[in-house]
This record gives sequence, structure tokens and C-alpha cells, in this order.
Amino acid sequence: MCTSIIEVTRAEGMAKRGDQWFPLTQAVVAYDHARHAPLGDVITLDFLNTSLGADARAGIELTLETAKELRAALDRAIQAADFEEAEMRGKGAPPRLVQAA
Repeated sequence: MCTSIIEVTRAEGMAKRGDQWFPLTQAVVAYDHARHAPLGDVITLDFLNTSLGADARAGIELTLETAKELRAALDRAIQAADFEEAEMRGKGAPPRLVQAA
């Protein structure tokens, strides 16, 4: 049975498929039965650029537990990056070039 759990969001970045990198425009997160992995229901992440056609897609299927671990790792990395950015900008100052000492 399909779960119909789908979240779509704007994405800015790059993805790689084969030897080619392509710019992203969209990310899709879904929970449904696996299409490729020999698993039951999975979290599917699709990164794509809709204007480049069907080949401009990078997708993965993760177990729910792996997706939770990935989310936790992302949360930790984002928190550390936010702290680093705040330190570099003087806690809210506009971004500026960092000069070597």
C-alpha cells in the first residue's frame, strides 16, 4: 500500500550522477515501498533539476533508522556551521571577506 507521504522543497546546490554534475532546483523526500533497495518501506531522497530532464536526478533509498541517523548528523553539522558562521561574522555582522593573518 502506498503511504502518500511526500515532501517537496526548493533546493540550491549541485548533484552528481555518473561523471556529470548538475545544478539542483528541487528535493523530494518520500516514505514508500522501496523501488530498488531490497528493503520494505524506505525514506527516498531525490535531488533533481526539472528543467534538465529525467537524467538530472540523483536518488537514494534509506531505511527509516538510517534516515533518522542522517537527520541527526545533519542537525549536528548545521548547528556547528551556524556557530562557525556567527563567529566569523561577529555574531550577526554582515558577511565579509576573511583576510589571512
